[in-house]
Amino acid sequence: MADHPLSRRAFLKGCCATAAIAGIAPSMFYAQPAIAGTPHDTLVHVFLRGGIDGLNLVVPVGGNDRGHYEEARPSLAIAASGAYGALPLTLQGGAGTGFGLHPSAGGLHALWQESRLAIVHACGMSTTLTRSHFDAQLYCDLGTPGRAGGGSGWLARAWDSDPAGASADMPLLGVASGQPASLLGAADALSMANPTEFALNAGPWQWREARPGGPAGLQGVNDVLAGFLAGRSAVEHQSRAAEAALRRISQLPFAATLPAGWPTSTFARQLWTVAQAIRFGTGLRYATLDLGGWDTHEGQGTAGSGYHYYQNKISELSEALTAFYVEMAAGGESSRVTVVAQSEFGRRVRQNGSGGTDHGYGNPLLVLGDTVNGRRFYGTWPGLDPEVLAPWFGDLPVTTDYRQVFSELLIRRMGNNRLGQVFPQYAGYAPLGIVQGQDQPPVYGRPPGPRTRIRVLGG
Repeated sequence: MADHPLSRRAFLKGCCATAAIAGIAPSMFYAQPAIAGTPHDTLVHVFLRGGIDGLNLVVPVGGNDRGHYEEARPSLAIAASGAYGALPLTLQGGAGTGFGLHPSAGGLHALWQESRLAIVHACGMSTTLTRSHFDAQLYCDLGTPGRAGGGSGWLARAWDSDPAGASADMPLLGVASGQPASLLGAADALSMANPTEFALNAGPWQWREARPGGPAGLQGVNDVLAGFLAGRSAVEHQSRAAEAALRRISQLPFAATLPAGWPTSTFARQLWTVAQAIRFGTGLRYATLDLGGWDTHEGQGTAGSGYHYYQNKISELSEALTAFYVEMAAGGESSRVTVVAQSEFGRRVRQNGSGGTDHGYGNPLLVLGDTVNGRRFYGTWPGLDPEVLAPWFGDLPVTTDYRQVFSELLIRRMGNNRLGQVFPQYAGYAPLGIVQGQDQPPVYGRPPGPRTRIRVLGG
């Protein structure tokens, strides 16, 4: 048995820190470090929580649907043209599509024009209809519509089922104050709201680590922590992983200052964290973050007049996603980064009596990146004829299951065809052609047991 002489003060520091770090360890595990700069694809999942009003983001601007749209939304309809009109979405040859983007989505419109953005019509959960935000979001996060059990999220299973059995320093990242449900069950997942504030809060800052100009021989909490974590108990195992995560993040040069030209919203700052994690060569494969605030039952507003809440939200989404793409393109990473933005469900076609919209069903889904076959719509647009909407209680129906889109991203961009493990209730996949990449036959059937990875903690 090795002899480790410790002062009483160091012992107390270590005990307190071990207890504290064990409490936060489950969201801070790490895998074996990857080789910095190794090429790989990264899928960035953006969840628009609250049910974004897709009909005021992707706006019908022509044909019979325009008439149905204006009749259903007398005070909420986005104009088809003019100063506050929809930005026209045309195909490569300039032909019209009958749709436009909300006028506050100028950045997304520019990406559409550059063929970097694709939109999937009437997307959502095709097998489960619910008006509950809580249920719908959980079903999407777990990847099991209609079933809330299972104990693991779809992103966790996507990484665990990776056919290559790859290792990475930071394979799964949730930019959030707690662990996202999509990462549940992943020992390799890390969740942090802000990397520059990612530290063990173990009392006064003077106690935490040795510092220039400090008392001679001072050992802080973080300096002595590793020596207390050599055992084999569960709490020590978790604590070692958490301590390694803290140490690894402290070694990466994350910057709090946004690049010039970036918007300053919280959502933009979260995307900046993802951009830096990709650039640092951490082996990031899956990142997830939220933009909430879309549940507008009253006073939703429109473009250019009245209450501007919705146009500000769409502007926040558009500006941040555009800044993220431009940053990745400038650094040469955009060819291996794909962004997908979904919401749990759409809004009702007809506005309500409070100047808002209630919970609906089908919704547009956005896919963004260099490998996207952009400037095109995918899926089937059912139209807004009241007779079409009637069987769905006035909602836009779902004609494309969101798991079909995600499955294509997994197969063509992430090299993972084990759909039976990632989406255990889903079958019948066929690619829509949204992204470039190599097709593989999907593997269904009984999901295999979890693969065992050998982790080197604290390296």
